[in-house]
Amino acid sequence: MSKEDLGAAKKAKNDEFYTQYADIEKEMNAYIEYNPDVFRDKTILLPCDDPEWSNFTKYFAQNFENFGLKRLISTSYAPNSKPRDIPYQPALFELEDERFDEVKTQANGKIFTLTRDTSGDKRIDVDDLEWSYLDGDGDFQSDEITALRDEADVIITNPPFSLFREFLAWIMDAQKEFVIIGNQNAITYKEVFPLIQDNKIWLGKGFNRSMAHFYTPYVTHSKWIEQEGDHIVRVAGVQWFTNLEHGRRHEPLALMTEADNKKFSKHKEIRGVGYQTYDNLDAIEVPFSDSIPSDFPGVMGVPITFLTKYNPEQFELIGFWNTGKAGDLVGATPTEAISAGKLIIWNGPTINRETKYFRILIRHRRLA
Repeated sequence: MSKEDLGAAKKAKNDEFYTQYADIEKEMNAYIEYNPDVFRDKTILLPCDDPEWSNFTKYFAQNFENFGLKRLISTSYAPNSKPRDIPYQPALFELEDERFDEVKTQANGKIFTLTRDTSGDKRIDVDDLEWSYLDGDGDFQSDEITALRDEADVIITNPPFSLFREFLAWIMDAQKEFVIIGNQNAITYKEVFPLIQDNKIWLGKGFNRSMAHFYTPYVTHSKWIEQEGDHIVRVAGVQWFTNLEHGRRHEPLALMTEADNKKFSKHKEIRGVGYQTYDNLDAIEVPFSDSIPSDFPGVMGVPITFLTKYNPEQFELIGFWNTGKAGDLVGATPTEAISAGKLIIWNGPTINRETKYFRILIRHRRLA
């Protein structure tokens, strides 16, 4: 699935994709296992959320006391900000509340907050959520939601994939901790890869096989998304992006030597063949992350899926090599760009004049 495909799906507003509770729990456990106090005394903001449906709100509300949260804030978009062909029915809790407003329920987003025991059962959980209408439609770029961003310590959500660049920039502008879901190909965005290269953001523990299963209240049929069951869709190439530490990113990748890979690799492209070199760069092509030779001292081109195994203590990210447009170092050769330690957007890595897809350029730290 390409970034254009998934972006188009989201823009078409087959956009009501809700992350499953088990996937949220699995991902958050990775941060809690690494640092049990990662959320303690923190205000968590869940923007672009829909608390009536969202498992993010349910998960953090149910674990409010376990995590030692200070405050939980969740905001939603107004129904009028969504496509007209998406039906809307106010939730029962809203209809039965004396504050229900027929105009605001359509034109305004909603905010849910959790700070205290309101039910009198001597615990703080999902039953204690308090809600009200926002002044605006809940757009994350509005002054209203931006003020909540500035108040928060951690931002966690599944934002619209088509707005991933803008949403990440909005977070980074405030220098907040975050955990968000995005298309795997966001790694290749010129706004994103430099942040990964500078160790400012990284991938989370991740979905199994980078495959996410979302709940949608609307039946979704498209060439980009596979229907898996009643209101469940499977979307390929999805990752968690974060700047919270977790154990997996510090696990060294087990590797064989160059000679052993040539003898024993499970990949026919390597076994008995070895490694090809690029026509236009002094580097070798490594088409599979588990085939990175442990003893090769030079530059290696690897697929973007390598970042699911990336350990910053083990490897150095030199840059990326894209197909298409000329890059940031106008007039520089790829070799000169690497020597300068610069981001690379170049006109395609080639082997025997055949252009390869996007490659991340790496080398071993201990051999550099």
